Amino acid sequence: MDKSGVFVGGAIGAVIVIVAFSILFVSSPESIKPEIVVSNGHTSSTVGEITPLYSKSLSLIEIFEKSESGVVRVNVQRSETGNGDGGIGSGFVFDKKGHIATNAHVVDDAKKIVVTFLDGRSYNAEIIGTDEYTDIAVIKVNADLKLLHPLPLGDSSNLKVGEPIAAIGNPFGLSGSMTSGIVSQLGRLLPSGSGYSIPDVIQTDAAINPGNSGGPLLNMRGEVVGMNTAIQSTTGEFTGVGFAIPSKTIVKIVPTLIEKGEYKHPWIGISGRDIDPDLAKILGLKDAVGFLIITVVENSPASKAGLIGSEKTIQVQGVNYPMGGDIILSVDEIEVRKIDDILVHLQRAKSVGDEMVLEILRDNRTTNITIILQERPN
Repeated sequence: MDKSGVFVGGAIGAVIVIVAFSILFVSSPESIKPEIVVSNGHTSSTVGEITPLYSKSLSLIEIFEKSESGVVRVNVQRSETGNGDGGIGSGFVFDKKGHIATNAHVVDDAKKIVVTFLDGRSYNAEIIGTDEYTDIAVIKVNADLKLLHPLPLGDSSNLKVGEPIAAIGNPFGLSGSMTSGIVSQLGRLLPSGSGYSIPDVIQTDAAINPGNSGGPLLNMRGEVVGMNTAIQSTTGEFTGVGFAIPSKTIVKIVPTLIEKGEYKHPWIGISGRDIDPDLAKILGLKDAVGFLIITVVENSPASKAGLIGSEKTIQVQGVNYPMGGDIILSVDEIEVRKIDDILVHLQRAKSVGDEMVLEILRDNRTTNITIILQERPN
């Protein structure tokens, strides 16, 4: 069979390209490129009922023994008849009230959801809330309290590249499987089917395969530092590049999903491009840093604050370069090297209705402009 992006999920459901969560993507044999693939067969008063942190590093055996009871298998049926259209993912217990955290793409279009615990007992689950912009969902089961073992949540902002981590889930339907690896990189920008990228994502080489989606990524103290969500692959199987939503995002999104069923993301209302060396030279900039605004959306926070997009282009050696737009140099005194820095700051620190101060370069002069963030439109 041609392996240029045709993914077969078998019993665990179709592996889906994350650029369009619900669409099977087929690339031409002539141009095989690694695609970002969803690895899916498909406060309470305190966030996730955080338990005291372990003060020392644990062995992989200890991590598994402490965590396996808090990891569940999520079976999804996407048709009324239950024939042929479903999938398997993973999830983890968030609190003693029966809330389970998983990926939004795992439960997308679900007609029926069944959660299975370590001892084999299964319960029907209902969807409490989903957020496609971060690929996070919360489902709930009315399970025996003895089965509900919330996993402790760590702080993903403390992770370091090279730090050992472990993933637990149900790859290819094999329940309760553990893999290990390291943090390969932090702050990745992950394309999503919503049209907006997911910021601040963890990259890891711990094996993540179809069925792992929604399972926990754990540090060596046994704390959840991420939620496994996608792989980069041409075949749909793991090739050494996996991605996880950071716990910093989970802690912010999940309690709101439990309370309100949805999460409203802050929005600026601009599009543009990062300043690269060629563009910096053409614009007469000393350093290739910052984000050039090309388009300002009408009636957006950016428009209301008076930000200006590019009004013309200049062609150099056959390449068109935008000219004349504002260049964002910092947000809330945090340097902007590229768009990732803006998106990470919005995700970590901002909410709808907050003010954000942008330092911009306009007509060779820097100035500060304050915008009031609005809800991101669909």
